Amino acid sequence: MGVITSRSLVSLVLFFLVLCLSAGTLTSAHSSGPVDFIRASCGATRYPALCVECLKAYAPAVRRSPRKLAQTALAVTADRAQSASAFVSRFSAGSNSARPREAGAVQDCIETMGDSVDGLRRSVREMRRMGRARGNRFRWHLDNVQTWVSAALTDQSTCLDSLDQNASGRLRAAIRKKVVVVSQLTSNALALVNRLDPTN
Repeated sequence: MGVITSRSLVSLVLFFLVLCLSAGTLTSAHSSGPVDFIRASCGATRYPALCVECLKAYAPAVRRSPRKLAQTALAVTADRAQSASAFVSRFSAGSNSARPREAGAVQDCIETMGDSVDGLRRSVREMRRMGRARGNRFRWHLDNVQTWVSAALTDQSTCLDSLDQNASGRLRAAIRKKVVVVSQLTSNALALVNRLDPTN
C-alpha cells in the first residue's frame, strides 16, 4: 500500500511539474506575441526574412495592428530610400568624368529615387489621415497609399533598368546594391498595405 502511495505521490509531483512548465511556455509565447504577429504578417510578403529583420524592433509599438505594421513598414522604407537617394547623389559629383551614358544613368537614378522618397513619405502621411476603418474615407486614403507606393516601386525599377543598360562595373554594383534593398522593402510594405481592409 505504501509503495502505491509513493508512486502516486511521484506521479502527482510530475503532473504539477509538467503543468508549471506548460504554463511557463504559454506565458513566454504570449509575451512574444507581437513578434509572432510580425513574423506571420511578413509571411505574406515577397521577402519575409528582410521584412521580419527590419520590423521586429518595432513590435512593442505595432502590437497586433495590421495598420500600424503597414505604416511602420512604410516609414522604415522611406528612411532607407532617403539614405539610398543620398548615396546615389554622391556619385553625381564624379559623373562628369564618367562615360556620358553612365552619367545619364546616375542622373536618372537621382531623379527617380527622389520621386520614390517623395511618394513613400506622402504615403506615410496619408496613412495617418485614414481615420476610422469603416467608410469611403478609409478606402479613399488606402487607394492613395497603394497608388503612391506602387509608383515608388516603379521609380526604383526605372533606376535599376537605367543602370543595367548604361552603367557597368563598380558604379553599377554600388548603386544597385542599395536600390535593390529599397525595392525589396517597398515591395514588402506594399504587400502589408494591400492586406488592410475596413475592419483593421
